[in-house]
Amino acid sequence: MDIRKATSADVEDMQRLIQHFADMGLMLPRTIKSLCEHLQCFTVAVEDGRVIGVGGLHVLWTDLAEIRSLAVSPEAHGKGVGSQIVKALLKEAEDLGIAQVLSLTYQTRFFEKLNFHVVRKETLPHKVWKDCIYCNKFYHCDEVAMVYYTRHFQPLKQAKEA
Repeated sequence: MDIRKATSADVEDMQRLIQHFADMGLMLPRTIKSLCEHLQCFTVAVEDGRVIGVGGLHVLWTDLAEIRSLAVSPEAHGKGVGSQIVKALLKEAEDLGIAQVLSLTYQTRFFEKLNFHVVRKETLPHKVWKDCIYCNKFYHCDEVAMVYYTRHFQPLKQAKEA
């Protein structure tokens, strides 16, 4: 299996894989147009010339990026494909100097194993007001917000008492 940046030749397979899970209500759908416009954000897992996994890293702000559209073909589940894609995306975030990587997910155990932590959505205003406000699930979102803190993360320093 090869983990690499997506190319235009991968777009139709990526869209088909994402749509499979979107049809089940597990993720948002992506159009071919959207995938093409954001192609540079996507990483794929390829086996025997076929895309078996996909995930995107979308930069939201100077200190925040989001893992989007993470999907692994059902026959490849349990083989570490999703973990390898996420690790590649986390390395990319580190290389970009991003402090936090967000995932809105139903797969909390998967992300916990990769050192993501549950956070309140309200702590992510750049995501909520940039994307979430336009989502049809905005008022009844049931996804869990999880964040990975890269080596660039610096928690706010507590004010010194006088």
